[in-house]
Amino acid sequence: MSIKLKLLFSFLMIIALVFGFVHIYFPADNYSFERLHIFLFNLCTGGTILLYYTQGKETVSKTVWFFFSGSLIYAFSAFLKLYPITILVSIILFVLVEKIRTDKFSFLPFLFFKPGEPVSEKFHQASLLCLSCGLVIATLVILNNEYFNFVNMEKLTLNTFFLGFSFPLSLISLSVVFSMLKKIEASWVKLLMELCFWTITLGVIIFFVFILFERFIPQVFVTSALFVAVVTVFYLYSKFADKIQQKLFLTSGIGFLIFTAITGIAYIFLQMSEGYDPLKTKWLIHMHVFASLYGWNLCGLSVICRFDDFPIKLHSATVICIHWLTAVVLAPLGVFYGWFAIFAIIGYSFITLTLFFSSNKRKTADE
Repeated sequence: MSIKLKLLFSFLMIIALVFGFVHIYFPADNYSFERLHIFLFNLCTGGTILLYYTQGKETVSKTVWFFFSGSLIYAFSAFLKLYPITILVSIILFVLVEKIRTDKFSFLPFLFFKPGEPVSEKFHQASLLCLSCGLVIATLVILNNEYFNFVNMEKLTLNTFFLGFSFPLSLISLSVVFSMLKKIEASWVKLLMELCFWTITLGVIIFFVFILFERFIPQVFVTSALFVAVVTVFYLYSKFADKIQQKLFLTSGIGFLIFTAITGIAYIFLQMSEGYDPLKTKWLIHMHVFASLYGWNLCGLSVICRFDDFPIKLHSATVICIHWLTAVVLAPLGVFYGWFAIFAIIGYSFITLTLFFSSNKRKTADE
């Protein structure tokens, strides 16, 4: 990946986090800066990296550049509530994603049902398919909420569905994780890998449906199944993946994923408790979101962007510790206290720039 591309992606990732705190200093009742916070990281940066990685070319193709340009228009039009533009652009983005997906795989995802196919490829195609579906579903929600009102549900909000753009990044990160387990021959391990794929991909979709219908008990069962699947992924990766530097970063990333599963279960139980007050649990949901976006997803995207550069020149343990401190402590506190937001941005900038620009020749002391 070129220096210019690394600069672009790292800049957008840092700006995305900044927009997560803008409302503290510049409150605006009519606009949700959270949308830019989500879009710039998940759709503009993450979606572009996903398509670039899928094509596997040294240079960025015109198709990927069109997607990137369109995603920026999508992000700012949705932020400014210019929904006709958002809808039009979403159609173009959908076509671009599907073009790249069908070039790489097939129109119908028959790959999912072939037991001999690598699980990493299944996660990869699921990631692209999820991005396409996310664009379509978000458009349908905009049409329903802003124009037609066919369905009236409390949880059927744009911001809820816009958060769904983080799921493709999670799936492509899992694809990278499972790509390091290709040498496994044991049938029981392959069966576990298949179960993890179906549990995670179907589990998140089913969980989303239960959120819409506000069914708390089923949510507990689904999140528990997802937790078991993620812990299983952690076990398989720790035991069978080769001991290379990417493994340390992705192991930390899976740790973030386990953390999000635990905080998600805790949040559901709090919702079920008597006297539940959403304002008193905002800290927990912010820990959950930051650990997912700027913890797990950042680990996956950074490894994808620099996969051919490893080992890179950095002290991995130090970066990982600062990463956890920033994503789990400083960033969630920054939503409530402005000074912590400044420290979170500084810490996150250090992590992002280190991961993108460290030399690919490690110091002897780090080897």
